[in-house]
Amino acid sequence: MSIALSMAGGLGLFLFGMDLMSDSIEKVAGAKLRRILEIFTTNRFMGMLVGIIFTGIVQSSSACTVMVVSFVNSGLMNLFQAAGVIFGANIGTTVTSQLISFNLSEIAPLFLLIGVLIMMFGKKQSVRKVAEVIIGFGILFVGLRTMSQAMEGMRNMPEVVDLLKSLKNPFLATLVGMLLTAVIQSSSVTVSIVLLLASQGLLALPITLYIIMGCNIGSCATALLASMSGKKDAKRAAFIHFLFNVIGTMVMYVILLAAEEHVVNMIGAISSDNGRFVANAHTIIKIFQVVILFPFSNLLVKLACLCVPGEDKKINYRESYQLKYIGEKVVFNPATAVVEVIKELERMASLANENLNRAMNALITLDEEDINEVYEVEKNINFLNHAITDYLVKINQTTLPIEDLKSIGALFHVVNDIERIGDHAENVADAARQRRDEGISISREAQRELGEMLDMVNKIIQYAIEMFVKSDDAHMQEVISLEDRVDEKERELQRAHVERLTRGECTPEAGMIFSDIVSGLERVSDHATNIAFAITLEEREEEGDVTH
Repeated sequence: MSIALSMAGGLGLFLFGMDLMSDSIEKVAGAKLRRILEIFTTNRFMGMLVGIIFTGIVQSSSACTVMVVSFVNSGLMNLFQAAGVIFGANIGTTVTSQLISFNLSEIAPLFLLIGVLIMMFGKKQSVRKVAEVIIGFGILFVGLRTMSQAMEGMRNMPEVVDLLKSLKNPFLATLVGMLLTAVIQSSSVTVSIVLLLASQGLLALPITLYIIMGCNIGSCATALLASMSGKKDAKRAAFIHFLFNVIGTMVMYVILLAAEEHVVNMIGAISSDNGRFVANAHTIIKIFQVVILFPFSNLLVKLACLCVPGEDKKINYRESYQLKYIGEKVVFNPATAVVEVIKELERMASLANENLNRAMNALITLDEEDINEVYEVEKNINFLNHAITDYLVKINQTTLPIEDLKSIGALFHVVNDIERIGDHAENVADAARQRRDEGISISREAQRELGEMLDMVNKIIQYAIEMFVKSDDAHMQEVISLEDRVDEKERELQRAHVERLTRGECTPEAGMIFSDIVSGLERVSDHATNIAFAITLEEREEEGDVTH
């Protein structure tokens, strides 16, 4: 009974340490790793290298593949790019078993002490998260040591020894590895347990190869589950991961059935003990699978498309009250949540900009259809405003990367600024309806002046969206210059409008509409400028340098 309790306690510590370590690494480096994934996955080979590095750092192929599924779902990565990263993730996941095979349990308490000291005296959140990584690493090895000690006791229990040694059927061993990994949702954990059992002589070395292959298939469960709520391509990305492991396992099965003894002897020749044998076997199997399947990655993508046929239902997101990149029907991953919010905000900003131009056109043409469409699109913008705000509140309570967490406040501001642009478009539509109903005319000169100001405002909005989406300040000077020119234009047009009134060239009703539209366009440029500088909005607010 005590052995079972020690084993359970050790496993609990190991799982907690692994989770704490990988979760903290994602918080500290998640945003940077995500940007690396975005930038360096233009070809399959680079994608594979990035997948190896990413998974090796985060210590979880599941985290990497789920992020890839999320990227594909959001349209940030295509299936061919995803295939390369998935291949790399399968190699990167072997880093954990290699670390564990060196048996750092003796110095695990030192890691715990260092981590706790940093946690106690570190003030910055990023430093404290690094401390959590070190603590997680220490707890992981304390758990391993506890499990190892429990397994030493198991060697004196004939029933346990007989049960483990009776596991000689390759198919049954593969099934055990697959089911255990699917339940734990981490092949690294299952392989580590196999490593400990082999180290204590409780598992024969040949059978560990089949359990490892089962672990590889079982590790696909996390990505498959994550993709279920996603689009077709997200499901296909998860299926590429599944097909890679199934086909790779089948090839390895054929090789082992034909030359099991030679494979065991070859791996044994480069391994100093049974633990190193399991770690090396895990790495060699993964590298071998990648080598033989990498040239056929395009075929693997096509096979995934055959396995998940059809296309997603076409939805007109401009007219429908639906979220496109975030929400319940989209794959959620903390590391990509903010990226997806930014894409949703880009869509919302485009809707608001289009609606402003539609409303300005209706002001001149008095087209009833355009006026009505402005009101309908404004309802959609209001829906997006509430839905995105609710989503931001929700993800703010999850384990976002530290860098992303800092940007949440700015994103709330951006939602509000875009919604206000939409409101100004609606105000212009109201003015167009008033013009039509009351027969109010606007002079050619006034129309030309409004067109000139609208062109300037459109340019600011275009720059603002680009700066916000790309987190790039390349157009900073243009935006500042245009904003100053719009302010000056507003003053100039208001003066010209007063002069027309005094000369009797404009009716008071037309003058009121003109004045309100000019003021509204100036306010739109203010909101667009806020969006442009959203990246540094919080710092600028502290300095009192934000346009309101």
